[in-house]
Amino acid sequence: MLRLERLRADHAPALLAFERENREYFARSISDRGDAYFEEFAAMLRARLAEQDAGVCHFHVVVADQGELVGRVNLVDVEEGDAELGYRIGERAAGRGMATAAVEEVCRLAATAYRLSTLTAYTTLDNVASMTVLGRNGFTVVADATVGGRPGLRYRRLLGV
Repeated sequence: MLRLERLRADHAPALLAFERENREYFARSISDRGDAYFEEFAAMLRARLAEQDAGVCHFHVVVADQGELVGRVNLVDVEEGDAELGYRIGERAAGRGMATAAVEEVCRLAATAYRLSTLTAYTTLDNVASMTVLGRNGFTVVADATVGGRPGLRYRRLLGV
């Protein structure tokens, strides 16, 4: 159904096209990246790849069977066995189980390849789809949170349990 690929420099054209195509869609439920993200995309990607090489982040693109980039799933701020999970699936792939499958796969990678013990995730209270994805993947609510200035929840999942 899908595969995760660790972010590489050659993903740049497809990733930029994905982000541009889905910008308005994403802005309906999460903070907009802003114009600077798109204007400085090449430099931002180099910085992200350097963070990944340093082991402080693990970035992935979600690729559908047909080879189309349909999403992203990332583990950021890796420290002492913990990381923060973030993900986004494009509008054309939404509602087909892609986010649930991508999060499931990155949880597996987090426990095995990256040797992490816990993941944290955040979502707004009005993002029911994201709350569903997290719940289906064994995340539990641990606290109220503010996400992009909006009320939200902080989730946590122990890995290898």
